[in-house]
Amino acid sequence: MNLIASVNYHVNKNQIQSFQFDVDGIQGKLISPELQETQVQVRDIRNTKAEFSIDVDGLVFLNAKSEVNDFNKPGWKKTYDSEISQLLEKSIGAQDVLVFDHTVRIDDSEAIRKPARNVHNDYSEKAAYERLSDLVGAHQALKYKDGEFAFVNIWRPIEETIKTSPLGFIKPSSVNINDWVDIELIYPDRKGQILGLVNNPKHEWFYLSDMTPEEVIVFNIFNSKGKPHLAHSALDVVGQSKASAPRKSIETRTLVRYA
Repeated sequence: MNLIASVNYHVNKNQIQSFQFDVDGIQGKLISPELQETQVQVRDIRNTKAEFSIDVDGLVFLNAKSEVNDFNKPGWKKTYDSEISQLLEKSIGAQDVLVFDHTVRIDDSEAIRKPARNVHNDYSEKAAYERLSDLVGAHQALKYKDGEFAFVNIWRPIEETIKTSPLGFIKPSSVNINDWVDIELIYPDRKGQILGLVNNPKHEWFYLSDMTPEEVIVFNIFNSKGKPHLAHSALDVVGQSKASAPRKSIETRTLVRYA
């Protein structure tokens, strides 16, 4: 089934573009680069999710119930990190897994971290290699570079079935290399870089409807052997009614090394 959703593409410019976070010391304050709101056609893959693989498509949809049902409860990270490591070892063949970040997003005007509504990928190639060294040190990074490593994200709904602002993806083979633009991330204490995506009518959007907390999406952000990574964004579905509770999700970032 196809539907229409609104997304925010980046705009190709000659000058450097950036997101600036927590501006002037105000937590949650954000200055964004220019974005272009665009309506796109999106395919619901609820009945075809088994056709996807991490190596060919850059992502996989899995049933993976967690023992954690309260992400505010002390000690949840130890349990969840262990679950994530086992999940990636079993599902995508990761030999080593380093879980290094969790972001809880709530689709509410008062939330500090809301769903990301810009079409993007979390790391540029430059940023991926810099992050590798930051996480494991320059010496250990050389060992990772000798083999295959990847940054892989795991996305899960929290508490309720996702009824609004679901996470959507673009089929990698429908993206032209020139569609990507570098976007700087400026924090009070550090800088980073992501990839933004500009509009191209050839982009093929898809998503998984009605995801529950027992389901996860595992997707590539960067792979050292050039396996697909995905542009993604929260979708504002045209005609979708407001849910009784705001969309909540947790996104976990990992560094994996393959055998």
